[in-house]
Amino acid sequence: MKNTLHKVTFLNHGRIYELYAQHVASSALWGFTEVGELVFDVHDGLVVDPTEERLRDEFGGTRVLHLPMQSIVRIEEVERKGQSAIRDAATGEKVVTPFPMPAKPR
Repeated sequence: MKNTLHKVTFLNHGRIYELYAQHVASSALWGFTEVGELVFDVHDGLVVDPTEERLRDEFGGTRVLHLPMQSIVRIEEVERKGQSAIRDAATGEKVVTPFPMPAKPR
């Protein structure tokens, strides 16, 4: 049996999250969907994608997400993993954390 891969798109605090997971099912908690075995790109050394790093920091230690059904936008079964993303819900643009700049001298 092959490992299925799902792209899960859901709304969280005014942002659209796109994550990849190997397990999606109805949760034992009524009104929730269970999303488990999250898949992240593994890069040693240089950080290639800051969004992927941010998602790994937020969800890396998570065994199972229980998402309210009304927050889920879409669940797709996909052939291979694409790029995870965080988008603004209103505009659909990717949310990029700005690179920290040094404070201006006085």
